[in-house]
Order: sequence, then structure tokens, then C-alpha cells
Amino acid sequence: MDRVFLRFYVHEQHRLHWKPLWEWLLEEGNRMGVAGGSAFRAMAGFGRHRVLHEDRFFELQGSLAIEVEFIVTEDEAQQLLERLAREKVRVCYAMIPARFGVIDTLEVSPAQGPAA
Repeated sequence: MDRVFLRFYVHEQHRLHWKPLWEWLLEEGNRMGVAGGSAFRAMAGFGRHRVLHEDRFFELQGSLAIEVEFIVTEDEAQQLLERLAREKVRVCYAMIPARFGVIDTLEVSPAQGPAA
């Protein structure tokens, strides 16, 4: 099944409508009916300003990136991007073609019955 991998890079402290942007993105994706989304907190990283941020430095706590990702149709990705544009949110994202599938070794066909 062909989809796109839509990943947002948001700042931990970035907010929209008084909630963390990563949380708003997940809720908006859910409201739109996309199949699923996830958020991951970075352990360390740097951006265009070349400042290395790590969670072990007290001074930089709360300044790391959160990755929010969805595997969606191109139409769903476009709708989410347009929604962000209407909110006038400045956010970095990547959209990459993806082939999505599931390997399900636990599924048993009715003709086979349960494994012995």
C-alpha cells in the first residue's frame, strides 16, 4: 500500500492553542481520521544554528526536538499541511514516499485452523 511518511520536527516548548504542538498534531491527525500517528522525544540533536542539545545538560532541558510522524495518503498529508498553514504555524517537516504493509505471522486462515 503506497503512502507518504510525514514527519514533523517541533520544539518541545512550541505550543498551539495552549497545548504542546506535538500533542495538537496528534489530536488533529486523529480528528481527521488518519490511521495512526506517533511522537518521539529526541535524546540529542542540533539544528540550523549548530547548537548541540542534549537532555543531560540542565541548561538545555526542554529545548530538544519532538518528532511527530504519520503514514498517510498524499491527500491526508496535504490536508494536515494546509491546516497548519491556516493556523500560521512555522514548522519543519519531511514528506517521503513510503510503502506500508503488515507482516502478520499470527493470523491463521480459516481453512488451516489453529497450529498444532
